[in-house]
Amino acid sequence: MFNIDKDYIIKLRREIHMYPEIDFDLPKTVALVKRELESMGIPYTEQYGKGSIVGYINPDKKGFTIGLRADMDALKVTEETDLPFKSKNEGLMHACGHDAHTAILLGTAKALKSIEHQLNCRVKLLFQPSEEGIKSGAVMMVENGALDDVAIVAGLHVSSTKTGTIGVRPGPFMASSRHFKIEIFGKNAHAATPHKGIDAIAVAFRLYSALQLLLSREVDPLQQCLCSINKIEGGTAQNIVAENCVMLGTMRTYDMEVSNYLFERINKIADSLANELGIEIKVTGPVKSVCTYNNPYVAELLRLSAIKAVGEENVFLAKQKMGSEDFSRMQEKRPGVFFTLGTDSKYPAHNGKFDINEEGLHLGAKVFVQFVIDNQNGIDMEKV
Repeated sequence: MFNIDKDYIIKLRREIHMYPEIDFDLPKTVALVKRELESMGIPYTEQYGKGSIVGYINPDKKGFTIGLRADMDALKVTEETDLPFKSKNEGLMHACGHDAHTAILLGTAKALKSIEHQLNCRVKLLFQPSEEGIKSGAVMMVENGALDDVAIVAGLHVSSTKTGTIGVRPGPFMASSRHFKIEIFGKNAHAATPHKGIDAIAVAFRLYSALQLLLSREVDPLQQCLCSINKIEGGTAQNIVAENCVMLGTMRTYDMEVSNYLFERINKIADSLANELGIEIKVTGPVKSVCTYNNPYVAELLRLSAIKAVGEENVFLAKQKMGSEDFSRMQEKRPGVFFTLGTDSKYPAHNGKFDINEEGLHLGAKVFVQFVIDNQNGIDMEKV
């Protein structure tokens, strides 16, 4: 038997929530994780890249290794809640639940440490930076070898579903993500003589319209595809034709061929406009996350563990989402499963009023621990 310390998880979540940090710059969060691991006697390393920590349960065991992952970064969102533990870092907020994920993995670590000598496997506790950032913390950790000795990997995300419920979906679960940037270099002039300049903002709106036509007429309507421009910024004053304009957008698909096609077409449209107007337009858009694909066999193992942990009535088939997760980069390296934990959040993620019901957080840790116990002797790797 094992015990999950519910109060411990809630207390840590609140402490992390008060001090949100972004991307790879997570000094307070990293210090907290290190503090807790040290207090439990869990060895750890920071060798897998800036802002990352990997702890070890049964570090000397040479056999089967299970990876459990939590992301730690926050968002550039101003908190609008009245929580007594609301963000103390102006303009930053844990508006996506990563504070809960980190606390849940620490609660998992505490439970696993208490039964460490009863386990036949090794566990790597993967605390990851920059899930929300332009550059992926998961990619960094994979490239630095964090998963080289891991057999299977699991991660979770809080969701708006009923508190304590677990959502699992085999196969494609979440979309790929490509963040793109379009920089337009026009020519400034006095607003009274616009014919002497090239209005970068006007060019941006031509590109915006072309993108909408591209989506409605060149993409199969049955494809799961989303592409939107979410920020346009340009110009310097009310009476100067804008010389520069920047457009920022995101692309979500379940098929990387569609993502690549759209990106190529955006480049061609931009080149055509640039040639027509005699200006430069620069388009960049690296792929951050691929489709989050839950290995069917590993997903079924997780589902069975979840049933033991929370009861069959509280485990459901999760719906596909157009949201993305860079946990998918870990799944590219090793077979894995990404599941949801219901927390009855009333406001959507990335919203200043986002909050969760903490009462079910310990159940995320309970599922993690049960998953480790159930698979400690290894799995049939021919089925993955």
